[in-house]
Amino acid sequence: MARTNRGMTQSEINNEFKVEIKELNKTFAGRGGDVVAIQDLNLKIKDNEFVCVLGPSGCGKSTLLNIIAGLETKTSGSVEVDGEEVFEPSSHRGVIFQEYALFPWKTVIKNIEFGLKIKGVKPKERKDIAHEYLELVGLSDFAESYPKELSGGMKQRVAIARAYANNPDILLMDEPFGALDAQSRMQLQEDLLKTWENQRKTCFFITHDVEEAILLGQRVVIMSAKPGRIKEIVNIDIPYPRNQEIIKTKQFFDIKNDIWSKVHDEYLEDKK
Repeated sequence: MARTNRGMTQSEINNEFKVEIKELNKTFAGRGGDVVAIQDLNLKIKDNEFVCVLGPSGCGKSTLLNIIAGLETKTSGSVEVDGEEVFEPSSHRGVIFQEYALFPWKTVIKNIEFGLKIKGVKPKERKDIAHEYLELVGLSDFAESYPKELSGGMKQRVAIARAYANNPDILLMDEPFGALDAQSRMQLQEDLLKTWENQRKTCFFITHDVEEAILLGQRVVIMSAKPGRIKEIVNIDIPYPRNQEIIKTKQFFDIKNDIWSKVHDEYLEDKK
């Protein structure tokens, strides 16, 4: 993280904005001509904020996440994290995809230790850190298991523990629960909420599920149909701690209906 001589992060200086996206554009070359994935997108994310992103398929959600991660290059505009422009991947930005991306030949504990080993953390320290985050996600009893011995939900918990163990400034999550059954998904949503409430990392979370976005996020960014732009940002004024019980409340129901109508309009626009 970039720090000044006075020990302040750039995000603290710049009104606590962890991420600033300005006039972002991304165009892909296609067989039938250029395809505009993102157009003139502007977004600011505060330090420690949990932001969820909704929008129709193909609206540029994953492309936006990959640009923030440094995995994809932009066409124009800028993406800054802590006041520094993003050009490449960094250990300060942890990424969790729908696919678990675990090493099948390594045990759970070794999977979590991997990033720490690359960073040069000493064996005992990285093992202690890995065990700490295994306990955080409720998998202490599976430290010596292999990924093939775990359920989908357990694998995703390992992926989350590995991301947190590396102590990134930002967690970027691209539909991490999308492939799970409903029960596992609900459990992991609550686990992620508890972890975020405890760790308070800046989170950028992509989902197709309106309920999931409201349950998790402080703000929900609704993206428009192609090309990807921000249609609206909705503040979720539901206090933390949250759990699945809030889904039953009238406040949640009203927010859900409001957001769903906006998202549905974009799905209809996308079909034209």
